[in-house]
Amino acid sequence: MSSSRLPGKVMAQINGKPMIYWQIQRISSCPAVDKLIVATSREVSDDRLFEYLVSIGVEVHRGSLEDVHNRFLEIVTKEKEFENIVRLTGDCPLTMPELLENMITEFDLVQLDYYSNCNPPTYPDGLDIEIFSRIAFLKMSQFLLTAEEKEHVTLRFRREPGVFRQGNKVNSSDESNRRWTVDFEEDLAFVRRIFTLFKSRENEFGYSELVESLAINPSLENPFPGNLRNIALVAPLGNRNDQI
Repeated sequence: MSSSRLPGKVMAQINGKPMIYWQIQRISSCPAVDKLIVATSREVSDDRLFEYLVSIGVEVHRGSLEDVHNRFLEIVTKEKEFENIVRLTGDCPLTMPELLENMITEFDLVQLDYYSNCNPPTYPDGLDIEIFSRIAFLKMSQFLLTAEEKEHVTLRFRREPGVFRQGNKVNSSDESNRRWTVDFEEDLAFVRRIFTLFKSRENEFGYSELVESLAINPSLENPFPGNLRNIALVAPLGNRNDQI
């Protein structure tokens, strides 16, 4: 709730529901997801979010505002029965269930430590998915993590390609310059246009259908480019100089 660029964005109204509601509904429609937990902070600013999620039956874990890694560590340590974890950020209501399903299936098949579709990205900003094993996360947590690694959770995986087996899912065409996440008012206006377009089918529309709709109605597009991805962080990964 304390987002510096768009405070309270996860509770912004879209088609009569908070933005976070639609993302949870879309994630929950993925059969491969066994359990969903929202990891937020214990700050007073997040009380409203916590109370809303509890009211709709969503499990919530509250931890440090700055040390997001520790929030995950607390959950991973507690939820011992789950072998693999998917990380999704709460400002991406256009999460695509079929893409999530495909990546979870692929992760299970190839036996990686860390699998993403954003290193480097070829999907629109807002469709980022990261999957890692519980064992690998606990191993990574033993490193002396920097402040930015604690905030961005998975950076250390990417910075240790010799230690962790990694893979990246590549889109059939590079759509990374599209922006489908929510950081600014313009992003929120874009997402509202999309959910209005698919009203009554908010949990059903998929990636191809959305791309086709934007091709037919280019005025719906977000004018902001996808190269603003993770604008709070510019860091070298391993021996590469890519921005993430």
